This record gives sequence, structure tokens and C-alpha cells, in this order.
Amino acid sequence: MTAYLIRRLLLIPPTLIGMTLVVFLIIRFTPGGPMEQALLEARMKSDGQRGGTNRQQSSGLTPAQLLKLQEQYGHDKPFLIAYASWLGAWPKETNRSRAEYADGKTETEVKIPGTASMVVVKRTDKGEAEIVPNKEVDTSSWRARIITPEQQKTEWEKVNPGQKLDKPQPYVALIYQPKFAGVLEGNLGDSTRYSEPVWTMMKRRFPISLFYGITSILLTYLVCVPLGVLKAIKHRTPTDTATSVLIFFGYAIPEFVLGVFLMVIFAARLRWFPLEGFVSINFAELSFFGKIYDLLHHAFLPLCCYMVGSFAGLTMLVKNNLLDQLASDYVRTAVAKGVEFKRAVIGHALRNSFIPVAATMGQALTVLVAGSFLVERIFDIDGFGLMGFNALLEKDYPIVMATVTVSGLLLMLGNLLSDMITARLDPRIRFE
Repeated sequence: MTAYLIRRLLLIPPTLIGMTLVVFLIIRFTPGGPMEQALLEARMKSDGQRGGTNRQQSSGLTPAQLLKLQEQYGHDKPFLIAYASWLGAWPKETNRSRAEYADGKTETEVKIPGTASMVVVKRTDKGEAEIVPNKEVDTSSWRARIITPEQQKTEWEKVNPGQKLDKPQPYVALIYQPKFAGVLEGNLGDSTRYSEPVWTMMKRRFPISLFYGITSILLTYLVCVPLGVLKAIKHRTPTDTATSVLIFFGYAIPEFVLGVFLMVIFAARLRWFPLEGFVSINFAELSFFGKIYDLLHHAFLPLCCYMVGSFAGLTMLVKNNLLDQLASDYVRTAVAKGVEFKRAVIGHALRNSFIPVAATMGQALTVLVAGSFLVERIFDIDGFGLMGFNALLEKDYPIVMATVTVSGLLLMLGNLLSDMITARLDPRIRFE
């Protein structure tokens, strides 16, 4: 078991890298991203200032502005280097600052960000950048590189197809501090939409996801397991038929349709429950029991929507597995020897019927990033589902990558936990 556990843990990093690499590739080369939108806005603004449009439209940006835009959205590096920087296996260029070289000059002064100090960057005969030592400024952590006129022209003409950049561009000196700041270092990047660290945005939503995730899982198991046992014992009776009709009716209703129905009837018309939100505006002013009541009052309708779809699957899984066990020889033998039927069910068959159910229990780890964006949008709950949905609409790819990474990691750990639970319940299973 130990060797199997080690092998599974060692498989998680390459699997996660492969998954995020594919998503990063799709995001990188899918048209309509945030950089394309910024270029479109600049082009429309430029056309409006010129009072019309041209068959060959310019982006409205100078080569220097275009380079800054590419650096902002991470398009200034090749694909593999950009991915390695996001992963944290390649240093990022942080605290960038730049300055242009005057015509015929090989030295220029560049301001260090956040200070009033200046450093001199020399352009060598080989076209490389060299920071001139300065006794007053510690430049040991700084690096420099040259952006050539050819690079600026190539990038500008790539963004503006069919046009030529005739105006000569100067050499540009860029200084930066290399720093490993990726996923491996716990940095999920900054939102391109809100200019806020993604991890900070996710932490604000953890309590919401944990509450709805854990509560819905506990209620689902507390209801479905006894109901599945009852249906197995009362197989082909009116009780079995009535409960089957009820749970499959709930399974057939989409959760967002149920959410709209519950909101219109019980929130808008009857006013039994609040229309939106996770808690009330005056939640902080309430007493301890008042906060509990307010939280449950807001959560009742969304929880109904979250749980209704999972009732049928789990209930029928428990029922069918228990029926298989009740038809086994060891159960019939126990009953034939005088063991009470109730004891045979609870003491023997029930434990073995839980083995397939336990295979899904490890996926409960995904409650950290759980959430249905449709339910959250209907009830105006600022959870992970709504955040991921808005990130896709707004092309906020750092949030998309962070959500994929965290949910994928939790899913793989959950599958490993399911295997360990299954092996614990069934002594016949040995992972070697």
C-alpha cells in the first residue's frame, strides 16, 4: 500500500503539468483574449480620433506601447518560457523599467522603480546590455537586456498586418529583477480584470464554497444512504415506487430551473426567504444565534438546488449495491442459520454495499472550489462557480488557470483518498 501511495503521489505533478499545459496552450492561442481586446479598443479609439476608418487599420499603438501591452499580458515571451514562468520554473522579470538610447549613443540612464536612483545601462558591441557599476546603488539583483529596433518592428507589423513601420525606432534598455514567482512558489498571478492577486480573490470565496459544499454533502449522505437502504429492503413495494418517482422527478429538473421556481414562489411572492446574497447586510451586528439563523435562512433555497440532482444517483447506488449483497450466498446462509434479517443487513451486507459508495467519497475534497455558476447567479452568491464563469466571459485567464490548477489538484488527491478508503473497507483489495 505504501509503494502504491508513493507512486500515485509521484504521478500527480506530471499529470497536473500536462493538464495545465494544454489549458495554457488553448488560452495562449485562442483569439479574442484580453490583449486582442485591448488592441481592438486602441484601434477603435485611433480611428475615432482620425474621424474615419481605413482599409488597413492600425492598432493605434506605438511600438513602445505595444511592447508594454505584451509585457502586461505575458505575450512578450515565447510560449514555453511563458508557461515555465507561470509555473514558477523560470524566473519572471519583475520591477521593470526602461529608457531609450539617443541616436548614436551606447549608454542611457534608467530609473530604478520605487526610488529616485538612476543606473547607467551600456549597450555593448555584441548588442548585449550591461549595467555600469555604481557605488551609490546596489545593482547586484538587477539584470538588463536590449530591445532592438528590429524586434519592435517585427512585433508591430505582426499586430498590424499589411502595414510597414517606416519610422526608425531607437534601441531600448530594460532593467528588471529576476524572481521565481509562479504556482510552485504559491503565486497564482494577478487578475487582468481586477488587478488583484488571484489567491486573494479565491480566499474570499473559500468560506462560501466550504459551507455549501460540506453542508450539501453531509445532507446528501444523511438522506440518501438511509433512503437507499429503505428502498432495498422495501424493494418492489409502494414505498419503493413512490420514493423512486420522487427522486427521479427531482433528478429530471435542472437545478437552475428549480432555483428560478423556488425564488419566484418562496422568495418573491411568499417572501419566506431572502431573494439574494450569502448573508444579510447587517450580519456583523447580529448575535451568535442570529447569525446562524440568518445564514441558514439565506442558504435553504440554494442548498435545495445543489442537492436535488445528487439524490437519485447516490440513493440508487446504495440500493442496487445492497440488493446485490442481499442476494449473496453469505447473507442467505446467515439468515438460514437463524441470524435476524435486520442484523444480517446491518452487520454484513451494509458494510460491503458501501464499498462502491466510498469510491466517490474522496471527491468531497473538491468542495473547496465547488459551485454551480447558474445557482450562484440566480441567488447572487459570490462563489467559485460565478467567479470562474465571469472569468471566462471577461477573458480573465489568470483566474481560469488558477481554478483549473486548484480543482485538478484536489480531484487527483480526492481520487487517491477514495482508493485508500476502498482498500480500508474491503480487505480483499490490495494495491501493490
